[in-house]
Amino acid sequence: MAFHIVLVEPEIPANTGNISRTCAATGTWLHLVRPLGFDTDDRTLKRAGLDYWHSVKLEYHDSFQEVKDRYPDGRFFFATTKADKLYTEFTFQDGNFLVFGKETKGLPSDILEAHPGQLMKMPMTDAVRSLNLSNSAAIILYEGLRQTGFRGLS
Repeated sequence: MAFHIVLVEPEIPANTGNISRTCAATGTWLHLVRPLGFDTDDRTLKRAGLDYWHSVKLEYHDSFQEVKDRYPDGRFFFATTKADKLYTEFTFQDGNFLVFGKETKGLPSDILEAHPGQLMKMPMTDAVRSLNLSNSAAIILYEGLRQTGFRGLS
């Protein structure tokens, strides 16, 4: 089993490329929910992912509901600045889905409202609105990996 990162309508190719590299390095699935703010043959996307794209377990979806329908037994957690609980307050398990929204707006309100008990945030000062998407994904993923003993990683 492996963790899953779900990017709902990502806009910046370099962020998605960086996340793909993290996924390749950790055996994590990457799910991209359309519409994307870039072409998947974008040079910036490919450069950020370096030559690791062949190692990324990648799925494309036309909606977030499609992800939920494909994985009806999945445990989903949602990163948002609008959460009350810190990501470190959750217990993660192998196979969990970590969901992130677009860089400029985050996750849509309908997704947040449908999952109030699974919203998580990262602590930060009020000097910025949010952390970089690829940094946030890596930090939360590695917390999940830490909690599960970094199984399969050396």
